[in-house]
Amino acid sequence: MPRMIVNARINGEEHELFTDPHRTLLEALRDTIGLTGTKEGCGTGDCGACTVLLDGSPVNACLVLAPEVEGKEVITIEGIATDNTLHPVQEAFVNEGGLQCGICTPGMVLSAVALLDRNPTPTETEIRYAIAGNLCRCTGYDKIVRAIEVAAEASR
Repeated sequence: MPRMIVNARINGEEHELFTDPHRTLLEALRDTIGLTGTKEGCGTGDCGACTVLLDGSPVNACLVLAPEVEGKEVITIEGIATDNTLHPVQEAFVNEGGLQCGICTPGMVLSAVALLDRNPTPTETEIRYAIAGNLCRCTGYDKIVRAIEVAAEASR
């Protein structure tokens, strides 16, 4: 199949991606643009390590084909900090110990950002539901949930 041009806004900047039609968004972000914060875990959409925001909604970048982002906005973990200042969710993850090995962290953080954007005062149950698609083998989730609660409290 012939390569194609895909235009998308990624982390606030316009990008023109020259890509194969079967290439995933994850591959385009990591290999073409060099945004390696988005992690590949399973490659089958089961772990959430590759979660990015597509027009504000969390998606698994390993399941989205690069051509599907034509004309859309993509936010990766690199795109949520501003002026070298961590996003409140990132800061809460650090302060509350909501990370260990770091493989799941970008996806967890972006799932939390999406949750807090649509619901700034979530319950613990809502938080756990929002991160249900993100697997972590290290923390046991309690510190992650606490970090999201702290970020929600800080943004009030």
